[in-house]
Amino acid sequence: MSTFIDIGAVKESGLDQRCINTIRFLAVDAVQKANSGHPGMPMGAAAMAYVLWTRHLRHNPANPQWANRDRFVLSAGHGSMLLYALLHLTGYDLPLSELQSFRQWGSRTPGHPESHLTPGVEVTTGPLGQGISNAVGMALAEAHLAAQYNRPGHTIVDHFTYVIASDGDLMEGVAAEACSLAGHLRLGKLIVLFDDNRISLAGSTSLTFTEDVGKRFEAYGWHVQRVDDGNDLVAIDAALRAAKADLSRPSLILVRTVLGYGAPHKQNSFKAHGSPLGPDEVLAAKKNLGWPVEPSFFIPDDVLDHFRQAVTRGRAWEAEWKAAFARYAEAYPDLAAEFQRRMAGDLPADWDSTLPTFPADPKGLSTRQASETVLQALAPRLPELVGGSADLNPSTFTWLKGFGDFQSPNASPEDTQGVVGGEWGYGGRNLHFGVREHAMGAIANGMARHGGLIPYTATFLVFSDYMRPPMRLAALMGIRVIYVLTHDSIGLGEDGPTHQPIEHLMNLRAVPNLTVIRPADAAETAEAWRVALLNMDGPTALVFTRQTLPVLDRTELAPAEGLQRGGYVLWQSDKDIPDVILIGTGSEVHIALEAGKKLAEEGIKVRVVSLPSWELFDRQPTDYRERVLPLAVRARVAVEAGIRLGWEHYVGLEGVVVGMDSFGASAPGNVLYEKFGITAENVAAQARKLLK
Repeated sequence: MSTFIDIGAVKESGLDQRCINTIRFLAVDAVQKANSGHPGMPMGAAAMAYVLWTRHLRHNPANPQWANRDRFVLSAGHGSMLLYALLHLTGYDLPLSELQSFRQWGSRTPGHPESHLTPGVEVTTGPLGQGISNAVGMALAEAHLAAQYNRPGHTIVDHFTYVIASDGDLMEGVAAEACSLAGHLRLGKLIVLFDDNRISLAGSTSLTFTEDVGKRFEAYGWHVQRVDDGNDLVAIDAALRAAKADLSRPSLILVRTVLGYGAPHKQNSFKAHGSPLGPDEVLAAKKNLGWPVEPSFFIPDDVLDHFRQAVTRGRAWEAEWKAAFARYAEAYPDLAAEFQRRMAGDLPADWDSTLPTFPADPKGLSTRQASETVLQALAPRLPELVGGSADLNPSTFTWLKGFGDFQSPNASPEDTQGVVGGEWGYGGRNLHFGVREHAMGAIANGMARHGGLIPYTATFLVFSDYMRPPMRLAALMGIRVIYVLTHDSIGLGEDGPTHQPIEHLMNLRAVPNLTVIRPADAAETAEAWRVALLNMDGPTALVFTRQTLPVLDRTELAPAEGLQRGGYVLWQSDKDIPDVILIGTGSEVHIALEAGKKLAEEGIKVRVVSLPSWELFDRQPTDYRERVLPLAVRARVAVEAGIRLGWEHYVGLEGVVVGMDSFGASAPGNVLYEKFGITAENVAAQARKLLK
């Protein structure tokens, strides 16, 4: 593919300096007007951001969703005004009035960048370390799609992922996990500019952070360069060009900047980090850098004209790409149509026609095994389904058999033990994240935000704690990521309480817009995967058992499609309004069903409800929820092998929850259920007490 428009190397000019100062003082004025924010980072990083955005970043402000745009991630999200200034100046749909409403109700310029709110923001950042880790996922997605779709003479996927990261980003462990993996995978289209100002919110970074960052990244396998002066445009430009020329490894450019550059009394001090400069210091900074004191939010005409050339260039870049794509579509029509479908996020027609069915089986299988069967059926029909586990494939059963391992094609493995067949290279669909749950979640977010992929991750439910920050951000962004969480209860047995999740289901249910599904058997598992793949507005957690569960006989019970509504009447003893309702999720549905049949033999009218997903159920119309859980029936018993907190939402203050109020123990799973009283006998006994 063409290298598009080469703007040429930087030759410093007065216009360049006016452009940089415009960025600085848009940020300063916005923070001051809001009386809230972080002015120091944009002031210090403005020069390198200017070089990147005007000399290297290929993007189209008129179409922020152009498929082959370069991605830019402001990992140092506290410096959000740097990004907002660039978006406004280069012509995105972000008028100056939005900058003047920084951090205010209803504005599209929140305190930290939010991808679902502001055009041109690729990922939601702010929690440090997440953005740079998302960027690893974006670079991974670019490499994978390029391997799948590019053909000789036809390169349709070819772009870089750029990051500006702070010292705080590189202190966070998630960044270490993600960057280590990026180096191993040799993701050469990933370029990180490190805003090396050596000041943190509480003081100098020397209080806590004295390692040699460059050597650490060299050990990861990165290309490392240093720029000693963050205002040296020529040196920054040269470093970016060198980074782009080395496609064999990701690049880190350490740029020595001055936090709050230009503010004479606060620069190079934590006082410029997380608070407005104050009216006197704003005035002093403007005078110091030769900037007009008034008006605020001043943008010189020649500066705006210069920045807005990005619109013309962007349209030309996209037009050139579209012409190349048209030639590609003529040569490879099926691939072109599939690429467009995937980038739009649409599923293929009849994608679920091969979903397996599971006949009734008293012996049954674990829901993690049922999930494996479903995955193998889905993989040939959904090429966008790409994922892996935190070194737990033999336990989570989440490999895609025959679809290869995502690895650098230039790295020959010492051995291929664990390779599941198919390609070894960037076209492989099985990701090996290593024991890195936190990075795994963040990388998956970047893959989803890049587009063209439906990422899934896998680990034990108890280790979802390690992944909670990116899970929360996925829910905030409203992106389709699927979390496979196995070993879901004390039923896993002998590994003991360190591996037995107790509070984790409730932790996940507490996250807004995260759909949690805990299926009761193999049939519900197939439906759970269907729901997860159709959920384009947020992430889904699929929670599966290690222990074997019977496959329920649906000729006697309601069909598993009821899972799609979150909860449904699985069985009841007669058609009358019940005396008591028993509610279960996952493996405990079987306990509730056994208890219900015991009570029915005693002449008690019983309804058993399977409630695999609170979120799905609560989205149903009121009349449906009333049909399943009629308010008139106050006698309700819920059973779940986890903490009781939260179940009052369904059983009320008069109901009973059979659950856990302690950690588990090391013993066979069936013994633990008995010892902790999570049994059909106890559920039935609690129901009898309520009826008395």
